[in-house]
Amino acid sequence: MVMMTQSRLLCLYSVLIFLGFTWFISTFEYFCNNDELLEVRERQIDTYKQQVTDKNREIENIQTKMQEYEEKIQRLSHLLQIKTCKPVAGDNDPTLPTLYLITPTYSRLEQKADLTRLSHTLLHVRNLHWIVVEDSEVKTRLVTNFLANCGIHNTHLNTLTPKQVKLKAGDPQWLKPRGVLQRNAGLTWIRTALNPSKNKGVVYFADDDNTYSLELFEEMRQTQKVSVWPVGIVGGLRFESPMVQNGSVIGWHTFWKPERTFALDMAGFAVNLAIIFSHSNAVFSNNVPRGYLENSLLLQLGVKLKDLEPRAENCNKVLVWHTRTEKTKTKNEKITPSDINIEV
Repeated sequence: MVMMTQSRLLCLYSVLIFLGFTWFISTFEYFCNNDELLEVRERQIDTYKQQVTDKNREIENIQTKMQEYEEKIQRLSHLLQIKTCKPVAGDNDPTLPTLYLITPTYSRLEQKADLTRLSHTLLHVRNLHWIVVEDSEVKTRLVTNFLANCGIHNTHLNTLTPKQVKLKAGDPQWLKPRGVLQRNAGLTWIRTALNPSKNKGVVYFADDDNTYSLELFEEMRQTQKVSVWPVGIVGGLRFESPMVQNGSVIGWHTFWKPERTFALDMAGFAVNLAIIFSHSNAVFSNNVPRGYLENSLLLQLGVKLKDLEPRAENCNKVLVWHTRTEKTKTKNEKITPSDINIEV
């Protein structure tokens, strides 16, 4: 019975194959003999191809527009972030020591530009407290408004430098120490506002017109006593630097009085907060010889040469530059005066 069924199925398959083959041959002959129909089919195929090409072109145009829109969205998003995002300076990490930066500043046409440039660097530094001290009888509106909107945790102070110790117009920059009382005001605030048993960190004196690498702030953060490093474009040299041998400071690469115990620039060292607390009378002085401002403070803090911690790859890398903003010439204001109500 099974054998019979299989034979019938084979016969049926054979018949179907034969019929299929016959249909194929007849259809093939029909198309081969019907040139007109073939032409119609070819035209239809060409039309379809053209439609596909047109659609591909439309897709490419849409993709181009989408890319343009994405770029516009990115630009707008970036502008929005600048105005609304929280800076990393506000995202404190409790495991990191706080950096206390003392910045003296004084009123001048370039002041806001310098503070803006510095603040844009500090915005990228975590656990930072910016102490800005104006050389002024009162806190100015310009600095007050600037600090209120800079996005950095800050303290705003002011103290006026007496005329007898101020540089006069035309005096060379090195003739008298600058920012002395302002740095001292910052130190006083630290000693009175902070708690030695709770607050841990590092103190650094950051002038408002210097240029700082972000790497510098991470180098100084682990200061145990006093960290030191090179400073670029200073003292009539490409850089000034501690001279290091076997991980210890043994001298100074500087032109001016290398025999000083600490022959370094204000931007070239940072002090652990504990040392500032433990030597409460240590301050800067206006009554020191040229180039001895930093030296005087470190001696008062009880620092020895062996206490210095060379940073920045054993003082082989410059991470801060003693740049100075050129004094602006405004002689044309007499001819074409600007609107004094616009803040610069």
